[in-house]
Amino acid sequence: MKILRPAFTIIEILISVIIISFAIIFVLKIHSDNHEQIVYITERNKRSLQDSLFLNHEILDHHKDNKSAYDILEKEFTIKELESREMLKKITRDIFIPEEIKIEPPKDMPGPTAIINEVLLKDKHSGIYYHFTIESF
Repeated sequence: MKILRPAFTIIEILISVIIISFAIIFVLKIHSDNHEQIVYITERNKRSLQDSLFLNHEILDHHKDNKSAYDILEKEFTIKELESREMLKKITRDIFIPEEIKIEPPKDMPGPTAIINEVLLKDKHSGIYYHFTIESF
């Protein structure tokens, strides 16, 4: 005579498969939502690195211009390699410089005077940067 071992029934197995399926669907939804944000942040970081090519003192002279990174850097660096030149020419931004802001201390208190310029570099992922100049103490 055989002794029967306790085992899972088919209904218990089906219920566990359904529970696991719902958990997997929930995890995949969270992953897809996070993936879009990760892609955006990654692309934005790449653009920020490229934006750094534009951020020199000369940038304030290019209000409402569309410039390539090569146009900005050619006066400061000699770029002899043709491939590097072509890569820099492909990186372009629309440059917008709003009116400067002057910060002065109150009349009765001594302190520094500063000028702040906002620099907007517009592209697929636009960036905002600030240029500070301290005029006097």
